[in-house]
Amino acid sequence: MDSAGYVTLTRQSGLMREMQEVANNIANISTTGFRREGVIFAEHVVAVPEGPSLSMASASARNIDLRQGDLSETGGAFDFAIRGEGFFLVEDAAGQHLTRAGSFTPGPTGELLTADGARLLDEGGAPVVVPPGADVMLAQDGTLSAAGVPVARLGLWQPVDATKLRHLSGTVFDAGEVEPAAPGAVLLQGHLEDSNVTPVSEVARMIAVQRAYELGQGFLDREDQRMRGVIETLGR
Repeated sequence: MDSAGYVTLTRQSGLMREMQEVANNIANISTTGFRREGVIFAEHVVAVPEGPSLSMASASARNIDLRQGDLSETGGAFDFAIRGEGFFLVEDAAGQHLTRAGSFTPGPTGELLTADGARLLDEGGAPVVVPPGADVMLAQDGTLSAAGVPVARLGLWQPVDATKLRHLSGTVFDAGEVEPAAPGAVLLQGHLEDSNVTPVSEVARMIAVQRAYELGQGFLDREDQRMRGVIETLGR
């Protein structure tokens, strides 16, 4: 295969990866706290001796869209939403992670847990515990009260280096080192943040990626026919 074929193959590989990301976004349109993802294409230019340079593309980096999603009112006492920047900090057996999905459930000992069993942490990094059966109220500054008595203050966190934010699974992110989020965000009780995926935009993006992939495949098919023709001619 010549250089044109290799260049096209790297492009096709990147487009396939992007199509997978688009499909995942569409599948999570209704997932609470989900963040839209895409891929970043990078161009690598290599000097070729006694010839023009060779340019090849790769799409290995993932881009996480952190724009605010719409807020839906649920009325749930343990449904919390962030309006503004920042993440909830949760902890499981693998360590501490960030999430925007604010649906929690009290565990047997009163710890607030995610659907996957991760513990919600307060602004000091300790598990948030509420007395069983008590009426819970959350103030916009994150103060959590049970029966009128403050029991914890939820913290909002952000990655120290935003470029290290990495999607693990579902709505959970690994950020390496974290720090308190910048002031300005508020917490709302009885609300959840929707996915920030826009269906129309994702479908349009899917069509554009599919057409680009088909064009590349058409070029590879024509290139294959050309090479076969050359081999058949030389073999006579």
